[in-house]
This record gives sequence, C-alpha cells and structure tokens, in this order.
Amino acid sequence: MTTDVREVHCRARPRHALWLSVAFAAAGVGASVGWAAYRGPGVVWLVVGGAFALVGLVSLHMVTAQVSADARGLRSWTLLRRWSVPWPEVAELRIRLKRGNGSRGGQIRRVGVLLRDGRSRTLPLPVATGPYELGVFEEKLDGLRVLHRRHGAGVAQAAAVPVVSDRTAGRGWAGTAVLWCVGLLVGAGVAAAFVSGTAADQRAWRAAVPCSAATPAADRRECLTYTSAVIARTDPNRPKKSSWLYFADDRPFARLEVPVEAADGFRAGDRVQLTFWRGEVRVVTGSRYVWHRHVPNAGTLAVLSAFAALGAGYPGALTVQRVRGRRLPDDEVLPSALPFVVPLGGTALWLVPLCYLHPTGLLASPGAITWAAAGTLVTGALLVWAWRETRVRPVGDAEVAVELAELDGEVFVSARFLEHTDYNPYGFGTHIALGDGPPAVTPGPGRFAARRIPVERITVKAVRRARGGDGDTVPGDWHIAELDDGGRPVRLAAAPADLARVLRELTAVREREPS
Repeated sequence: MTTDVREVHCRARPRHALWLSVAFAAAGVGASVGWAAYRGPGVVWLVVGGAFALVGLVSLHMVTAQVSADARGLRSWTLLRRWSVPWPEVAELRIRLKRGNGSRGGQIRRVGVLLRDGRSRTLPLPVATGPYELGVFEEKLDGLRVLHRRHGAGVAQAAAVPVVSDRTAGRGWAGTAVLWCVGLLVGAGVAAAFVSGTAADQRAWRAAVPCSAATPAADRRECLTYTSAVIARTDPNRPKKSSWLYFADDRPFARLEVPVEAADGFRAGDRVQLTFWRGEVRVVTGSRYVWHRHVPNAGTLAVLSAFAALGAGYPGALTVQRVRGRRLPDDEVLPSALPFVVPLGGTALWLVPLCYLHPTGLLASPGAITWAAAGTLVTGALLVWAWRETRVRPVGDAEVAVELAELDGEVFVSARFLEHTDYNPYGFGTHIALGDGPPAVTPGPGRFAARRIPVERITVKAVRRARGGDGDTVPGDWHIAELDDGGRPVRLAAAPADLARVLRELTAVREREPS
C-alpha cells in the first residue's frame, strides 16, 4: 500500500463512450418527439422515446458521478445529490460486494463508508464489475484508506478490508426479503378470501337442474336453460391468441370464446346444444365433441393460498436470520437459511392435501383435526431442528476446540485451504485426509493426487467465524482457522467439528515429529 497519497480522484470510465451514449440517446429522444409531432402521437414512439430517455439518464448519471478525497475529507457528486464528510467522522472504509445480475454472474465491488454514528453509505465510485477493473479499484481503495488512516481520529485499520456482502450481517435485512414475505402473505390472504365463494359456486353448479315451465323468471339464472345453434365456422388460434366458435345467423349470439382444443373439436355446420347457467354458456354439446367451461375449484384455490403462505416462509426465514445476527460484526457471514426449507417442505406434504380435500372446513371432521394436529407436531419438530442448525455457533479458543474429536482410522474431512500453496495449488483441494498416513490435501474423499501438508511449519493463530472476504465458497456455518505457514498467513475453512478434528491432528502430528 502506498503511503504518499495526498489526493484521490475517481471518475467514470470510459468517459468518451458514456458521453457518446448520452448524445445518441438525446438524438433518439429528439427524433422520436419530432416524428410524433409530424405523424401524431402513438404508443410505439412513446415507448421508443422513453427507452432512449432512460438510457440517456443512466449514462448521464454515470458520466457525471465523481468521488474525491484529500486531507479535508471525502466528497461525492452525482447527478441528483452531493455529499461530503470529514475524515474524523468516518469510522471505517469497507468493500460492498454485490452479485451481478447479468448472465455471466460475477460480482460488483463498491466502497462503503461507515460513519461513527452508525450510519453507512455506498460511494458511486470506484466500482469494479469484472477482473479487468479490479486493479484500479484496489488502487483507489488503498489511497482512500491511506488518507483515512492519516487524517482520521484514532483510526486503527485492520490488515484486511472488511467485506460486506448479501451473506453478511451488515447487509440490511428490512429490504427485498421483507417485501417478498409481505407480498406472498397478501397474495395468500387474497386467494383464501375467494375460497368460500368459489366453493359455494361450485356446489350450486353441481346442484343445478333444468328449468321448468313453472320456474319464475327471477330464478331462471340458477337453473339450466338450453338453446340449439349451428356453428358457421371455427377460428382456432395458437398459442396465446383467443379461439372462437362462430354461429350461423348470429343465434344466439355471434361468437363464443373457447380454448383451441374446442375450436379444433367442432366443425362448420355442426348442430350443437348450448347450456346456459347464470347468464353464460357452460356447456357446448355436439355429436363429435363436448366442451365444458372450466369451473373454478375451491380446493385448487386453497392450495394456491397454502403455497403462497409457505413461499413467504423462506424470505421470512431470511429476515429472522438477519435479526438473529444483528449483534455480529457487519462483515461476518450469517448461517444459511436453507435448513428452514425442510420444515416448509414437510408442512407442504400435509397441509396441501388437507387444503385440497377440505378447503372450507379444515377442522370440520375428526379425521381432518387429527391430520392437522399430527402435521403441526411434525412441523414444530422440524422448525426446532432448523432453528438449531441455523444458530450462530460461538467460537472458542482453538487449543480447547481441538480436543473435541477423536479419530478412528483414516477419514476424509470436508475442508478447504483458501490460499494457493504448494500443497493446495490453485485451490484444488476439497478434503483433508487424516489418520493412516500424514495429513494431506485431496481433491475428493480419496488419496488420489494427495498433497502432504507440511505440518512442521504450520502454527494455529486463531479460529473465527466466516467473513465476507473469505469468498462465496465458504458456507455461513463454517469456521475459519487462521494459520501461519512459515511466516505466510493461510486460512483453513471447515465445519466447526471438522475443523476441530483437523486442527487436533495437525497439532498431534507436529508434536510427534522430531524437531
């Protein structure tokens, strides 16, 4: 890291291409407006002009954004906002890591600023969207850290820059997860509100009988009436257009919208019978084909409501995990919420059939009550298991932790060294072989291509939870052992019990070897 930095300036790159994009978008907007004025306004030109305007605004925002820093503090300019802060008010500079939305995936790196009052802000620049921009990003970040260390008040910077990502505790939890949870719950409530009415309509249709001559006119909507008609032609359309049956002499009306299968089933000249109920055609009966209008099923609607409610469970679990990790450092990785998928799936196995078979009376019979009670007990047990699996496991002293596991023969522990070393070239290792023979890094559960670990030069420094800077390949419930490999820092990641087993064996082998 350079130490003679006096100023840092960040501007968007490449500026010429961005200004060209702004000019091109402005020309497109002008052409759209001129053509609309000449030929009259239209939806197509409104959409085209709006697209050009959006591209132009985004490009103008990017090309005008800039960040600068000197001895006085940090300043940020964007198209809509100006912001500045003196260095004594800055508590920490960090990396904000976000997964890209493109087809290539990738990661977007920005600089985050944590203030002493607890608020945080993400700077518009510098930004790295790919490996080709990483060098410039790290250079600018190093310069900002030098100025912060020199002009900040009582700043003690860590050797590694804290990394805050979507997996860490510092990422705000009251965002997308809460919106998804609330939206799905609202959808479940709306679907459930229609279950009762749909079930009543379904029962009424099944109980409908043909109208008689004595049936009053006011009651004829609830009984079945019949009309004969002749099909003049059919119009089957695929895949998303409506298909139609056209009737001769417009009797009883000109056309009827039907699925494409019904349009293919009837032919011109077919004499059909139309069954009316509540003012609409419910059945078209011909000699070769009979079409029934789809009648909404209350059980299906109840199942949709149940699925929406269960779907809200996972974003709810993400929110709960954020709340449980609110006391952790911002760059520590939270345990994954995936174990909560098990109780959600288990609940679906008993709740969905129950909703389908008893949409309006979940507790109307002893069998349904027993079914719901047993399912609730299973769901409760699975929730307790998921809660324990997703807890934040405390990290104790490394020398105490290594006494937790005993070896019995050769085992292959799932563990990974995070640095490229002579015994882990290019990070090829996924397991560590322990027991019969020297500890070795292997690319799988076997001694093939094993590389011996030089335990004589490795010393355990500390054990901690995973952090954002440890990479996406480290699960949130794993722990990290910080090792000293002959003066070089090395990180070893594994599940807590597996890490304890590996550290115990490495320590035991080193003590057995002659010095």
